[in-house]
Amino acid sequence: MKISCLPVSLFNNIINDEISIKDWAMHAKNSRLDAIDLSTILIKNHTPVYLDHLKKDLDSCGIPVVMLVTYPDFTHPDRYQREREIEYLKRDIALASYLGAGYVRILAGQAHPETTSEMGVKWVTDCFKRVWETAQRFGVMLLYENHSKPGAWKYNDFSHPTHIFMQIVEGVSDTGIRINFDTANTLVYGDDPLPILKNIINKVETIHAADIKSKGSLEPVLIGEGIVPFDEIFTVLKRNGFDGWICIEEASRSGMDAFGKAADFIREKWSLI
Repeated sequence: MKISCLPVSLFNNIINDEISIKDWAMHAKNSRLDAIDLSTILIKNHTPVYLDHLKKDLDSCGIPVVMLVTYPDFTHPDRYQREREIEYLKRDIALASYLGAGYVRILAGQAHPETTSEMGVKWVTDCFKRVWETAQRFGVMLLYENHSKPGAWKYNDFSHPTHIFMQIVEGVSDTGIRINFDTANTLVYGDDPLPILKNIINKVETIHAADIKSKGSLEPVLIGEGIVPFDEIFTVLKRNGFDGWICIEEASRSGMDAFGKAADFIREKWSLI
């Protein structure tokens, strides 16, 4: 088991140029992380000069990028926008490959009021299959996440309800798309994460380790200080032979030492199971 981290707590700082992606990478290395994750909202542009500079900065830090998280909206009621979203994600897959990230986190899309469950499931599965072909060409694995609501969206995730998430998982079972299981998002919806994890354990490639204060609300806290049952989740993972990446989603906004504390908690908890 190795640990990376998505620095949600630092998103605004990076976007506002208060710290750089290189600063984050160096802090992650000093916080005993094995790798970092990046979000597409942190990438300023796709010009060759900028990306070359970014890659050199990351290489100089000596810590790899494992996952690029993206925000495709494949449930948009406008079919032209869905086509645009496909092209955007293809570009992000190419970007992940350039940065050396082996994983791209994908989402279903927003719960647009005009989009019915039946239409949304069909659109998402069709779009996932189309971008999977691109991912294969670039040697990148797509990871579908049981998400709730990113700050980049107006609405909740279309597949936040567990039954819709499971329909989409089944709909792409004939592809190589696997799952990035988030430990907190099912609790945000009010569901128990353990039955869901057990149902999809053979498809889980990575874990998003996140924690929240209370069931039914999205209020992130420092990993280990909330209600997520890490003992039980890690037990299920270990019993089923999981030994992949645990990617911390640090969104507690409790200071720069939160990253090291989260990594230490995950390692200690994992070692005790």
